[in-house]
Amino acid sequence: MNELIIDASENGVRIALTQDKKLIELHQERHNKNFNVGDIYLGTVKKITPSLNSAFVDIGHEKPAFLHYHDLGPQVRSLNKFAQLCRANKIFKAELANFPREQMIEKSGKIADLYQKNDIVLVQITKEPISTKGPRLSSEISLAGRYLVLVPFSDSINVSKKVKSSTERQRLKAVVSSMKSKNFGVIIRTVAEGKEDEDIKNDLKELIERWNQIFKRLKEIGNKEIVHEKVLGEMDKSQSLLRDMLSDDFSNIVVNDNNMFNDLKTYVARISPEKEKIVKLFSGKQTIFETFGIDRQIKTSFAKTVTFSGGCYLVIEHTEAMHVIDINSGSKLNNDSDQEETAIRINQEAAREVARQLRLRDMGGLIIVDFIDVRKASNKRLVYDAMREAMEGDRAKHKILPLSTFGLLQITRQRVRPEMNIDTLEVCPQCKGTGEVNSSSVIVDEIESNLKYLIQENNSKDITISTHPYIAAYIKQGLFSLRFEWWRKYKQWVKIITDEDFHYGEFHFMNANGEEIKV
Repeated sequence: MNELIIDASENGVRIALTQDKKLIELHQERHNKNFNVGDIYLGTVKKITPSLNSAFVDIGHEKPAFLHYHDLGPQVRSLNKFAQLCRANKIFKAELANFPREQMIEKSGKIADLYQKNDIVLVQITKEPISTKGPRLSSEISLAGRYLVLVPFSDSINVSKKVKSSTERQRLKAVVSSMKSKNFGVIIRTVAEGKEDEDIKNDLKELIERWNQIFKRLKEIGNKEIVHEKVLGEMDKSQSLLRDMLSDDFSNIVVNDNNMFNDLKTYVARISPEKEKIVKLFSGKQTIFETFGIDRQIKTSFAKTVTFSGGCYLVIEHTEAMHVIDINSGSKLNNDSDQEETAIRINQEAAREVARQLRLRDMGGLIIVDFIDVRKASNKRLVYDAMREAMEGDRAKHKILPLSTFGLLQITRQRVRPEMNIDTLEVCPQCKGTGEVNSSSVIVDEIESNLKYLIQENNSKDITISTHPYIAAYIKQGLFSLRFEWWRKYKQWVKIITDEDFHYGEFHFMNANGEEIKV
């Protein structure tokens, strides 16, 4: 049972996808945020880098976008010609049936043979800007719909490999080919399996209309001097999630904003009319994320240590080169007579939690998972199969290798949006994150040094020291306490008070009026 919980505020939109009430995806979208995956831009080539066989393109982001030769697409010459003719107002129809395609580029060609500095290029974002990197681009434009993906300047019809039935594959191809125009390629998505012919045809019509919007936009831009210009934006995050994931498993789509509620209800009624009733407007007194337990799950799911299955836990470490996840059994293995069977069960449960964490945080690149050691090769295979099964629902491209001799499992996972990290820890104000604090004697020595200055150099009277209870006890302990020694040495009795809210090494000096004395 899947639910989509949407929290809309003046700062943006937070979208939580839950499965059986458990958080599996969290998305954040700022208002007026540009540079989403799928957005199409008219940009300007700023630099050609032959050593990388790539170009850096200005599309308006603070960092130049990256365009590699392998991301140009075989028909990039046709796309460039079409864009130029549109801008020069020499094409009057968006259809491509009579458009003469240019020669395909070679797989081993050079980008410098196609582009020069200040050339205008039509590009699509394939990866959002991450950290210090700008967006990643492609010149192979594709328009994604509910059931189909439209690829201009291609003629092929491809069906998702996940559609296994040959009869169904042939039916889907026949439906698309009956209305597809020349020079438009189509990829039939997995979700199209079993859908009515009319639904698929309507989806193709919508994609053709989006191509018409690109055509109109290019003509509007015309020949004016261009630095960068957005041609077509991707739909908002909530609608794109519904487009890609809405199925019979969805039981609720709950949103706390009336305008977004109406938009989503209209969108769901269009793409899946039988699901219109599951779109609901939230009107509770608590925040929507508190009501559905999302805030609590965020706090517990994004920590460095994540517990699962009563006492077992993951430790997730992020490095520059990779992510490392360590599986720990807690005390379970020590209390179980058959440790091999227990290790298998814990590893299988851990695999599901690891898959959830990868998807929830959108961790990309190389991930190393250190499972609990199992001896038998057949048991290692069980752990590997559990990991593969757990990641079947992950839409990101990924590859999983079997467990190594040392019990390590390697995963590579594609990330197209910035990794989701929620701060659940604060730096200790005393140790500054080092894990080490000064001893009591060092802290007291610092207090006495300041006290000596205030009395002998500043002539302060009636001094009160406010400090942590442990340090206060250290100063006052014994018949001949440290405070008694101060009285003998400085001829002044110092009042000591405690504050439990102070960290271990915190202290303040105050005068007779209770005002803090700055040292």
